[in-house]
Amino acid sequence: MSDAIKAANKKQIECIIKNLERRNMAGYYCENMEDAYDTVMSLIADDTVVGWGGSSTLSEIGIKEGLRERKLTVIDPYSMSDPKESMAAKIRLLRSDSFLMSTNAITLDGELVNIDGSGNRVAALCFGPKQVIVVVGANKIVESEKHAISRIKTQSCPPNAIRLKKQTPCGVTGKCTECLVPGETMCCTTMVTRFSNVPKRIKVILVNENLGY
Repeated sequence: MSDAIKAANKKQIECIIKNLERRNMAGYYCENMEDAYDTVMSLIADDTVVGWGGSSTLSEIGIKEGLRERKLTVIDPYSMSDPKESMAAKIRLLRSDSFLMSTNAITLDGELVNIDGSGNRVAALCFGPKQVIVVVGANKIVESEKHAISRIKTQSCPPNAIRLKKQTPCGVTGKCTECLVPGETMCCTTMVTRFSNVPKRIKVILVNENLGY
């Protein structure tokens, strides 16, 4: 990423952080993945319960491994081969102290836009965990909600479908066709988070690097 792009990203992120504040959410600027890792770690206290939703971004910054090494109760639904156990873990995470996730897109106005399959990510973002930490790469910054939906369907869903081995049109052809396939469709729930009634419950870590899809 060029210095000029990094500088432009920083100006956009600074704008987003101001808009997050008026939406009752907290924003943090991080220059790189290492800064993001340290910031996330600083927001999570020992002897608490923590877990996450599906996220390539979290895997890229290595935060999952770091949390496992600390004095924490870690709930990882994606480490369980039994679907019933995995679902039970996702439900337990609604009562966790900290829930980690990324977002499919974030607007310059500070709105988080997500499209979800099983719904566990958006459920936790809406309600339950004491705090939700959202780690976002600069590549997910968009102008508006309309642009967010377009970005998700063209840049997020196809690689995610391939990663998850989903037999959806976007996973096979790379193009969304609004599929309705039980057990395969990932675009089940679309949610825009525009305000948090609990002050700073949602903490958004904005990273000046390209992360995730």
